[in-house]
Amino acid sequence: MRFRDRGDAGRRLAAVVANRQLVSPLVLAMPRGGVPIGAEVAKFLGAPLDVFVARKVGAPGHPEFGIGAIAEGSDEVVWAEQASAFDLDGPRVREIVDREWVELARRVDRYRSGGVLSDVTVADVVLVDDGVATGVTAEASLRALARLQPRRLVLAVPVGARGAVDRLAAWADVVCLSTPRSFRAVGLHYDRFDQVTDAEVLELLAGPS
Repeated sequence: MRFRDRGDAGRRLAAVVANRQLVSPLVLAMPRGGVPIGAEVAKFLGAPLDVFVARKVGAPGHPEFGIGAIAEGSDEVVWAEQASAFDLDGPRVREIVDREWVELARRVDRYRSGGVLSDVTVADVVLVDDGVATGVTAEASLRALARLQPRRLVLAVPVGARGAVDRLAAWADVVCLSTPRSFRAVGLHYDRFDQVTDAEVLELLAGPS
């Protein structure tokens, strides 16, 4: 299954999420790439849209290679299986983690303007991203959200690696439209996968003008 862009993926995902018979749904989109998709899901469900901010922890010297993740509302670092190859208590990894906490706080302030996260205890929460590869960032987010005791927790993504999707099912009801046998990167399953900017995130969160 391929998607034209994040808007197309969001509309197709929304139709499946709606079959989950959610009560008082709240859509939490993972910025930046999950926000255009979350906006489509929220519109289809008639639900409020907010962000839930998480950050990948990259390997020393290879920032694109995620070895862990952090998420707002939690002080936990969730490590991927491959993290065991690194000195997680060493200064290089600690410096990367500290830097990601600073960036996470910046994004929370930027996207929510100092406001607090919507109350999840009275909602069926739908966490949306544009896909999962290792799944570690989604896991960090789901674990952090679980601490907030939502009534129900759903993870909705257009595409994901089968192993990651199976593992994440321990934390949420997972809706994933496609789990291709050969999975290399999320963006390869979109015809258009442009980087989403802060300005686009803020515009989508503001809703129709």
